[in-house]
Amino acid sequence: MASASIAPSGALANKVAIVTGSSSGIGREIAIAYAAAGAFIVCADLSPKTAKAKHSEDGTAPGVPTHDHINSEYKSSSAGDRQSRAIFVQTDMTQSSSVKNLVDKTVGQFGRLDVLVNNAGILAEAGTPTVFPRIHETPESVWDADMAVNAKGVWLGMKYATEQMLKQEPHQPSMDRGWIVNIASIVSLVGYAGTSSYDASKGAVLQMTKAVALEYAKDRIHVNSLHPGFTDTALLEPLKIAGGPDATRRSLADLHPWGTVGRAEDIAKVAVFLASDGASWCTGAPFIVDGGYLAQ
Repeated sequence: MASASIAPSGALANKVAIVTGSSSGIGREIAIAYAAAGAFIVCADLSPKTAKAKHSEDGTAPGVPTHDHINSEYKSSSAGDRQSRAIFVQTDMTQSSSVKNLVDKTVGQFGRLDVLVNNAGILAEAGTPTVFPRIHETPESVWDADMAVNAKGVWLGMKYATEQMLKQEPHQPSMDRGWIVNIASIVSLVGYAGTSSYDASKGAVLQMTKAVALEYAKDRIHVNSLHPGFTDTALLEPLKIAGGPDATRRSLADLHPWGTVGRAEDIAKVAVFLASDGASWCTGAPFIVDGGYLAQ
């Protein structure tokens, strides 16, 4: 069945979207939501296999690759060679050649690229013995890993996406050339103790978003960032292991005035808006989805 929280719509009809980090969590939910909204999806990740986080909330079967789920639930239109609604392209967002190949495969399959969702990300601090290490306890490798995926990966994604968007005809009827949604974090805007490298990488996403939005505004390419609060995805699994799943969920929920942690579909709904004509005058802006966390 389709995600129970994402109603089918035509908001992204016939747009071609790349979603990085699409195999689990927020990326998986965005890919499914985009398909429900009418888009053709290119799922990009290191592996099509889903992470171990449970997918019961979105109604999808655990273990079913995202592109297979989309092709099962959302049939292709009669648009000629677009026989599959979604494909998977193995991608390492830290490698220039891999990201270029992703864009090339997208254009080869669907003829164009309208939307890029830079979602692939890691929390390298979660792999350290203390989970939330202070900076003097943090290995340099944690900094390198966070920056490689979370910052360089976003930079490479935008580099090759904008290059393609400038080559192709604008999307009809909006006459806009493209939409880029960079998944950042609340820690782009405030600090969180024990995640200095992650915070720096997500701060970079915010500033890159603003700079690139200015560079391509005249070309009518929208570039916005999306900033989730603590969201119940596989990224939180190391914390649940360290503190216990129920206790961790309660403690994280208490950080948000809304009283819950976020769900991946909460983020996906805003991601759909940012790739739609509803966001026609939005660019260079941070969109916060955090249950009131930053209002405190």
